[in-house]
Amino acid sequence: QVRLVESGGGLVQPGGSLRLSCAASRNIFSINKMGWYRQAPGKERELVATITSGGSTNYADSVKGRFTISRDNAKNTVYLQMSSLRPEDTAVYYCNAMMLIIGSWSVYWGQGTQVTVSS
Repeated sequence: QVRLVESGGGLVQPGGSLRLSCAASRNIFSINKMGWYRQAPGKERELVATITSGGSTNYADSVKGRFTISRDNAKNTVYLQMSSLRPEDTAVYYCNAMMLIIGSWSVYWGQGTQVTVSS
């Protein structure tokens, strides 16, 4: 079982920056993959970025070059540094954790944090 708590969302102007944090209730080194997803009003939840326990990262094309995912194993925390924010980045951002346990994937979600990009 993994409990995830996001923080760092808020209101920011276009072109601004925010850093989201996701604190896990257990050692994240044991979690195969962690990531950030987002869901805008009226749209499906979509992948933003993921990072594996080995440090490999993956990004949605829409955020490449603007967002950076990272992890601090000592703090059991995953971050999403967001720069050059656009109005279309407005969404609820969710932290995700995936663990492979005895051949079966277990998936966990945080409660989400709102990011609003507006002037």
